[in-house]
Amino acid sequence: MENSKIKPFGIKDKLGYLFGDFGNDFTFILSSSFLLKFYTDVMGVEAAVVGIVMMVARFVDAFTDVAMGRICDRSKFTKHGKFKPWIRRMCGPVAIASFLIYQSSLANLPSAAKIAYLFVTYILWGSVFYTSINIPYGSMASAISNDPGDRQSLSTFRTMGGMLAGAFVSVGIPMFVYDKIPQLDEAGQAVLDPVTGEALTVDVMNGGKFTLIAGVFSVLAVICYLLCFYLTTERVKSVATVEAQQNNNVLAMLKNAVKNRALISIIAASIVMLLAQLTMQQMVNYVFPDYYGDGQKQGIATLAMGAGMMIAAVISKPLVKKFGKAEISVVSNLFAGVGSFVLFLVRPQSIWVYVAFQAVAWLGLGVFSMVSWALITDVIDYSEIKNGIREDGSVYALYSFARKLGQAASSGLSGALLTMIGYNELAAQQGLGQTQAVKDGIFNISTLVPTVGFVLLALILWFWYPLKKKVVDKNVEILAAKHAAETDGTAE
Repeated sequence: MENSKIKPFGIKDKLGYLFGDFGNDFTFILSSSFLLKFYTDVMGVEAAVVGIVMMVARFVDAFTDVAMGRICDRSKFTKHGKFKPWIRRMCGPVAIASFLIYQSSLANLPSAAKIAYLFVTYILWGSVFYTSINIPYGSMASAISNDPGDRQSLSTFRTMGGMLAGAFVSVGIPMFVYDKIPQLDEAGQAVLDPVTGEALTVDVMNGGKFTLIAGVFSVLAVICYLLCFYLTTERVKSVATVEAQQNNNVLAMLKNAVKNRALISIIAASIVMLLAQLTMQQMVNYVFPDYYGDGQKQGIATLAMGAGMMIAAVISKPLVKKFGKAEISVVSNLFAGVGSFVLFLVRPQSIWVYVAFQAVAWLGLGVFSMVSWALITDVIDYSEIKNGIREDGSVYALYSFARKLGQAASSGLSGALLTMIGYNELAAQQGLGQTQAVKDGIFNISTLVPTVGFVLLALILWFWYPLKKKVVDKNVEILAAKHAAETDGTAE
């Protein structure tokens, strides 16, 4: 296809890329936010065991993510591009695999069978099918445009897509899947309010409703993926890279990665970021129904927290243009860390004061989220300059693997900590309620883990990550000249 016939970058690309992450997060947020809660409260599996299963699955990703990155880099360019065809091929399998994870009808199986079922379906979804669509989708950003401003727009729209999916998932599920039932004591008698004498209630997750919603989300994910496929256009093709990729093996790629300070530091940052963010997301599923005793308000509260993300979407691009992506990420994460720590100290009894503090933390996190995907395109550019070869798929695969490690670490840590504080899965299923010590432990986990994560993330970005604004601007100039020379040298 001649360059003159390629559509210029515009709103269709931005919307298409938005829908791509919309589709991703219909299954990813469902897993990262609710899988632990579903398997403890509906399936009756111990929290620590669920966390271990999710962590073990990440070792499989060490192979599948890198393999998919290499497949992408070696794929031939088609009329739809290099990465887009994978989105259409794999959207169905990833949606079906996600739905299979949440089958409440299997809750009465023996414990070992439930754990085995979780392991197999979770591997199929995350390590095989999600990898085969997410790696091409993430790599595609650097192929849609080579302009830093366009890439920042794609990063912003991607994050907005994730926010929209997060609203559907995080708001919709609590509003529909919790049933209020009378709270019972150990003797099976209703617990009465000592002041009013009325029977107390607890929120219990309805497994059948959850399974139905998981199916609806899978259908919506497929629709979003197809919109991504048809609305976006791949434009960037490094001529020299195609030939060079044939001579570049996995060992060479890994050797380059180990010596790549930008890549290693952004990988470390991603693990820490997901540890903090997903712990926040997972623990609200316990804070609202267990600590505050009102799981149904979680959905409404999530909208308020999303307000912080919306503000971040508006302010991030002008801040990036003036100060740089890494620079504002440091400040925003410190802001989020302070907000989480103050929440720990205040320990509000009002659920709405808790929501207000969470919104502050999400504002800080939101700014970093808006630029995080643009950071990896900067790393891809840096890697091309450093190694003389462009490896969009391979670099993004390593980055994606790091994000999955962060997801697994969050689930493993949350599960282990819930078990350590004495969270009772049977009590959650039968409406017995948790002890006050467990409730306090839930609140501590939900605030202290994010505090440590956000502060550590800021330190990594400031002291380790090398691609500050001046370096990024210089790299863009170098690659523009390099690619122009490649095109001139190979033009017929």
